[in-house]
Amino acid sequence: MLIYGFHPVREALLHRPQEVNRVLAIAGRKGKRSQEVESLCRRHQISYEEVADSILNEMGVSVHNGFVAEMQSESPDGPVASRDRDLMVLVEDIQDPRNLGAIIRVCDGAGVGQVLIRDRGTAPISPSVTKSSSGATEWVDLNRITNSAAEISRLKKDGYWIYGADASGLSAWDIDLTGKVLICLGGEQNGLRARTRSICDELISLPMRGGVESLNVSAAAAAILYEAVRQRSCQ
Repeated sequence: MLIYGFHPVREALLHRPQEVNRVLAIAGRKGKRSQEVESLCRRHQISYEEVADSILNEMGVSVHNGFVAEMQSESPDGPVASRDRDLMVLVEDIQDPRNLGAIIRVCDGAGVGQVLIRDRGTAPISPSVTKSSSGATEWVDLNRITNSAAEISRLKKDGYWIYGADASGLSAWDIDLTGKVLICLGGEQNGLRARTRSICDELISLPMRGGVESLNVSAAAAAILYEAVRQRSCQ
């Protein structure tokens, strides 16, 4: 697996250097970023190689910002910072890697305890996802699942309230998002699956006061999750 971009590579070197095989950087670049990455590689005795920009481009990565790390494992499994284990997110059918990465970044910022990712229909945790998350995949507890309904049923038994993001729902401002909460986010085109929508305790939405009917799923995730953070911080 390849990780590319300064922030994702730096996070990997800081938090799971044992999984980094080597780091490739564009030759001739000087500056604090290059110095920091090279220093981290020396500290952990990881190969740091300067190569031509064309070499990185030939590896099939995009917007690498001059840094690529070759990893041993296929999925990020770095340490998780202190989090709100009672606040969780489930995503299904998010097909755009950039959207998935942006959602993971939001979840990291909001201190989400765990993100459940429905395997079928959702983009894999790829270098593009890691890049779009700005390294947040290194911090967030990600768990790929096979069945949304089964996970929701399990969490309900554990005392979680299940809220699905849907344009037809009640305003998130009027919902109690404290306590054990799972926020469900659906795909870019069709939103939540019908089965998932039907077993949520409540559907929640955002007040739209302009001309468009809805927000991008990652923007909606940010608004809803930070409303949850606001409510929880006021307890």
